[in-house]
Amino acid sequence: MPNTKYIFVTGGVSSSLGKGIIAASLAKLLQSSGFSVTIQKLDPYINVDPGTLNPYEHGECFVTNDGAETDLDLGHYERFLNIPTSQANNVTTGRIYQTVINKERRGDYLGKTVQIIPHITNEIKRRIQILGETGEYDIVITEIGGTVGDIESLPYIESVRQLKWDLGRENTLVVHLTLIPYLAAAKELKTKPTQHSVKELMESGVSPDILVCRTEHHIGEDIKRKLALFCNVDKEAIIESIDAETIYDVPNLMMKEGLHTVVLKKLGLKTEEKPILTAWNKFLTNYKNPKETVEIGLVGKYIELQDAYKSILEALEHAGAHNQLRVNIHPIHSEDLNRKNVEEKLKDLHGLVVAPGFGDRGIEGKIIAVRYVRENGIPFLGICLGMQMAVIEYARNVLHLENANSTEMSRGTTHPVIDIMEDQKMVTEKGGTMRLGAWDCRLEKGSKAYEIYGQEIISERHRHRYEFNNDYLKILEDAGLKATGFNPKTGLVEIVEIEDHPWFVGVQYHPEYKSTVLNPHPLFMAFVKAAAQHKG
Repeated sequence: MPNTKYIFVTGGVSSSLGKGIIAASLAKLLQSSGFSVTIQKLDPYINVDPGTLNPYEHGECFVTNDGAETDLDLGHYERFLNIPTSQANNVTTGRIYQTVINKERRGDYLGKTVQIIPHITNEIKRRIQILGETGEYDIVITEIGGTVGDIESLPYIESVRQLKWDLGRENTLVVHLTLIPYLAAAKELKTKPTQHSVKELMESGVSPDILVCRTEHHIGEDIKRKLALFCNVDKEAIIESIDAETIYDVPNLMMKEGLHTVVLKKLGLKTEEKPILTAWNKFLTNYKNPKETVEIGLVGKYIELQDAYKSILEALEHAGAHNQLRVNIHPIHSEDLNRKNVEEKLKDLHGLVVAPGFGDRGIEGKIIAVRYVRENGIPFLGICLGMQMAVIEYARNVLHLENANSTEMSRGTTHPVIDIMEDQKMVTEKGGTMRLGAWDCRLEKGSKAYEIYGQEIISERHRHRYEFNNDYLKILEDAGLKATGFNPKTGLVEIVEIEDHPWFVGVQYHPEYKSTVLNPHPLFMAFVKAAAQHKG
């Protein structure tokens, strides 16, 4: 077995402390110190993957090149590390149990009684080590979802305990992220919740090697000494994680605290390189010192939860920083849009994104929004369902096909300009059955898309069941809505543009999944730049 080191990130006291950001920031520092690093997420819910979860439940579903529907934290991993993740980077309890039950049905256990220990924990350990056994990575960081003490997380914590025994303490390390709350009435930071969280973890047989303490105020040497004494952790391994201005500040804050130094020392890893974050900090400088501001509307139907469109929001921020622009994003609920208020809500915007989604709720508001920006020359980017809404809007209001629709919304429409994909017609199960992952797209030379990408063949990630109906391709193109990107094998329309509009692009794929801090997506770069020009 390759001599890969394993770091486990657990959470205590409260959920939503930012384990994913801490894991990604640590990985960034280790990567910048010359090590090859990847991160995986273990999710304790029984869904096989997040693909069937409503965004209100769990935020966006992130999609990898190889077609895995995963937790949104994988988006953070990719955006921070600038390397793609895969099926192996996200594991759920549902997938673990499904695998073990399938083995039991095949008779793989030879009549043994199948139990959580050893069968479930063995499968968890196998999944954790898949990435390490490839030989590609010096370090694998595993983020364990949930909070220590949750019933759902117990098999994962037990697996960590066993792996520390199997692989040796010199090859494993546990980072425990916890909360140091501030009581305003007492004007005190309190360590007791962290002490109890560590005690809970130790009762499961796992002692944290490093404590990362989320706090609103600096914790000071006295609190570090107290935590070290009562949590059996070296004082140098008590790391302050004070609230940051942006998530992009966290790698620098963790470097200042010496998190990577403690990790390398405890794992017995030596390097002559110090973390070099030059390109990262150039991005950060641009992000914090914009020369101009643009106002971008985001029309969607899950806007109450910011995480539902996490990748889109960050892709806009990446593009804004690289254009030295501050992008002020205005979430607009598509159900609230109608013909009477659309001008009031959209007239001050410099660009509009119509977001992805499923189902018929709120689609009329999206169509009304598309019509407004088309007729008023405002830059438009439609993503997946947003692109489909642009096609429906054009068919209704330019071709005057009044009943034009998608068969997803209206099975009996007389003008199905968007229709279910041929290979989806016999699909009955919902989970993992859409057109998923990276697919090639051929761009038409002379198009805006070709100008943006600067090449003829591109690869982008998809997540959809419905597509542009090519039966309507000619009449739509004749009317001015041009198809400028096609799947080279199937002829599926991937991109539509309007030639006599300043900037109007709809894409069937999800460009936001490939935008990273150091490599913002060219489509978002061009869109944000067009918004700035529209403002000018």
